[in-house]
Amino acid sequence: MTNVSLPPAEIFQHVRMIMGMVLGLSITRLLTGLVRIIQPPGQTRIYPVHIGWVMTMLIMLIMLITLIHFWWWEFWLVDVQHWTFEIYLFLIIYAILLFFLSAFLFPDTISDYTGYEDFFLSRRKWFFAIFGATVVFDLIDTLIKGHAHYTMFSMEYWFRVPAYLVLCGVAIYTPNRRFHLWFVTFGLIYEGSWILRHFNTLG
Repeated sequence: MTNVSLPPAEIFQHVRMIMGMVLGLSITRLLTGLVRIIQPPGQTRIYPVHIGWVMTMLIMLIMLITLIHFWWWEFWLVDVQHWTFEIYLFLIIYAILLFFLSAFLFPDTISDYTGYEDFFLSRRKWFFAIFGATVVFDLIDTLIKGHAHYTMFSMEYWFRVPAYLVLCGVAIYTPNRRFHLWFVTFGLIYEGSWILRHFNTLG
C-alpha cells in the first residue's frame, strides 16, 4: 500500500486523535469501575490482585500507568516519516487492546460470580492472553519508531518482553493465588521503575 501523501505531522495528529478517543473510553471504564466499588461498600467482595491490576493501569492517585504512559510513549510517533494504512491500523488495534484490558477488569456485571476474586480467576485466561498480546504490540510499536528510538533502551528491554510473555503464560495456566499476587506486585513495582528510568522526559 502506498504512503499517505500528507505531511507526517498532520497524519500523526489524526492518528493521535483517533487513539485518544479509544483511550478515553478505557480511562472512563476504569474510573467508573472504581466508583462502582466505592459507592456500595461491602456489596461486592474486593480482590487485592484484581485491584492490583487496576492500579497497574492506574498510578499515583488515578494517574494512568498503562494508558497515560501509553499516550506519553506514543508521542515518539511524531518522528515517523512514512505513514501507511498498516501502521495506522496497527496503532488503533493496539489502543483497542488496552480498552479490552480495561473492560475485562470491570465488566458490566459480575452477578454470576461471588466477587472480584472469583471473576478475575475465572476470566484470567482472556485477561492475560490480551495482556500478552499488548506486550507483542509494544515490541512492534517500538520497532516502528525506528532504530534511534529503541537503542535508547538497554538490553533490559529485550529480556523484558519474553519475561512478560512467560509470566502471562504461567498466569493463564495457574489459578495459584500466591503467584497472581506476586505477579501483580512485581508488575506494579517494575513498571513504575521502568517509567521513571526511561520516560521521565520526552527529550
